Amino acid sequence: MTQDDGELDSLVRRRIRALRVAQGWSLEELATRAKVSQSTLSRIENGQRRLALDQLVTLARALDTSLDQLVETASDDVVTSPVIDGAHGLMRWPVKGDPGMSVVRQRMTEPPPDNPARLRAHPGREWLVVLSGTAILLLGHRRFRIETNQAAEFPTMLPHAIGTETGPCEILGIFDRDARRGHQRDPIGKGAGGDSETTNQTSSRGSDIPPR
Repeated sequence: MTQDDGELDSLVRRRIRALRVAQGWSLEELATRAKVSQSTLSRIENGQRRLALDQLVTLARALDTSLDQLVETASDDVVTSPVIDGAHGLMRWPVKGDPGMSVVRQRMTEPPPDNPARLRAHPGREWLVVLSGTAILLLGHRRFRIETNQAAEFPTMLPHAIGTETGPCEILGIFDRDARRGHQRDPIGKGAGGDSETTNQTSSRGSDIPPR
């Protein structure tokens, strides 16, 4: 979305104030951290002083953010629809703030494979949360039972597979670029985990959830 200079100027000033308030800092506290006078900071927030690049760099550092994030424009592109991969039964959302990340939703109907040879390993990390039902995660020689609202996280260089315990389960996963590529080559519902009906593949990094 294109914004004129006046809109961006106002946005940056509001963002500085919002970040300061979120930290619980007074004008004096942020001014001290940024090594500017309190009156200068007040005028910056209130639009009574021109925004100078060197001051924005100092303020961004004091607010524990980057200059790029401080001056980032607002976007109308807030709501996104999933990318459907009908061949693999995948529903995937890209993460715009980090193009290497993906969010994937999956409904699984089959248990994980009995044959350890079907567990796969690939570079990356995965994270998943079970939205409904109970999932079984095989991770190396370990077996984890993941119930509704429990999450798992693990490095995918460990041989792994995931499936259901008894009935269907639904999973939401987040995985990095390497993990996503690994699953594009070998979807979770094909050969490395339970079959999925509507939205295959989830990410799963390892959180130690004791098996029962």
